[in-house]
Amino acid sequence: MSGSLWLKPPGPGAGADTLPAVPRPRRGADVTAADAAADPIDELAERLDVFIASAVHPDEIAAILESDGMTDEYIRLTYGRHDSFGLAEELYTRVPRSFPEPGAAPDPWKVSLTACLLRGVIFALPGLAYLLGAPLLEGPQDRLGLPAGTLTLLAGALIGWVWDQTLSHRAYSWLGLGDRRAAGRTLLVGAPVGALLGTAAALSVPGGPPFSYAFAAGQAFYVGAATVLLVLGRERVLLCALAPMAVGAVLALFVDLPVPVRVTLLVTSLLAACTLALRELPLTAGLRAAARRIRTSAARRPGQGPVRWQMLRGAEEDFVSRGPRIGDSVPYGVFGLGTGLLVLYAALGEVLAGGPAEAVAAPSAVALTLSMGPAEWLLHRFRSGSLSGLQGARSPRAFRRRMLTTLTRCLAVYLTVLLALGLVGTLLWPDAPVLTGVRIATLLLLGAVMWTGLLLQSFGAVRPAAIVCSSAAVAQSLALLTGLGQPRAVQLVVAGAAAAVLAALVCLLLGRATAHR
Repeated sequence: MSGSLWLKPPGPGAGADTLPAVPRPRRGADVTAADAAADPIDELAERLDVFIASAVHPDEIAAILESDGMTDEYIRLTYGRHDSFGLAEELYTRVPRSFPEPGAAPDPWKVSLTACLLRGVIFALPGLAYLLGAPLLEGPQDRLGLPAGTLTLLAGALIGWVWDQTLSHRAYSWLGLGDRRAAGRTLLVGAPVGALLGTAAALSVPGGPPFSYAFAAGQAFYVGAATVLLVLGRERVLLCALAPMAVGAVLALFVDLPVPVRVTLLVTSLLAACTLALRELPLTAGLRAAARRIRTSAARRPGQGPVRWQMLRGAEEDFVSRGPRIGDSVPYGVFGLGTGLLVLYAALGEVLAGGPAEAVAAPSAVALTLSMGPAEWLLHRFRSGSLSGLQGARSPRAFRRRMLTTLTRCLAVYLTVLLALGLVGTLLWPDAPVLTGVRIATLLLLGAVMWTGLLLQSFGAVRPAAIVCSSAAVAQSLALLTGLGQPRAVQLVVAGAAAAVLAALVCLLLGRATAHR
């Protein structure tokens, strides 16, 4: 041992930087009768009580004794034990275990509730654009009984949502590696591609009103711009871009705004969002890199360079992919597709099954969208609670119990918020269907599916969550296409089954302490 094992003695109020004084042999003239009668091992145990009580093995105590200079000869003469290990075992037996509580550590998962609520509002605000553009989407109902242009807008929104979920994960992966420039390049290429895909999906749906295609194109480009700003942490900038449209939508509730004013407000917010997104992207550097790649597309391939250089570097080295793999981002898009379809069926399931147009449960979809802000904050609260469980639990069973308690509390709070949003939305939405017991149960089960899926996703277990959510969406689609069962009952059964499977996965995968490292 080169030095003392304990650089600072544990325990409150301990200010010395060395061990307590170890008893040294005294000359015969200094030894009294009381000293002779006292047990030196008891005296040593009392002086080293803090260190011995917190030791988890006798070898720790032996290391402390040896680091302070106790030799085997001295231990035999003073304490009557063969060596430091024998004395350490004796001290370990005499002193009961008493582990000091860990000090308060900074919480890395602490986030602002206001910031999370702001993100939830930003997720829901674009829905006001439909209210502002409603007069421009008038026309006969489509073949499924939905309002004119609904299928056109849904096709573009769904494809854009899936693409941008995948794109967001890839950009966040680059940010996690500390490469903000690579994240910017990813968004610079991916956001326009997603906008074009969303527009193409909308144009592929025939029979919509003429304005619905222009609206869907604007929707696709807005989703791309919003993805850029949200990934780069520019929520307040995006909120400012949405302000003209949001103010106009509120005014439209009380005043019949002219069509040119409505179009102007929509275009203003769209152009503002796209312009602000372009400001955040490395546009100039991206164009230069693209030009450089075009010029070097016919560059030398492995096997054509000098032999000396090929010997120093493997032939395949320049062509090995670096950074996050594209395949790792695909499950996030699949998860987005599954949850998006489930929310879509929650709002339009009865109408798609042949029910009346009045059965559109728009408040449920709005409640689920708004609840994503509190959901994000509660995900961080769960991570904080699991971290506290790791610090305070004394056994795997105790940690699992703390984890389940935190999980139950966070999920209960989220479902309460979701229920409140659903009730308020139903009261405020004109001609909204009544929230019956079945509708409430379906809404809460769907909320449990989304929150537990996001929880698994936050721990890196996105593939199981994506499989469950996409399977639930496929099951509900098949039931809709085949006319199997009553729509409300099918939604309830599918959401309940998915919630049960995801809850089991959460308990199985997150019940281990190693998952929370």
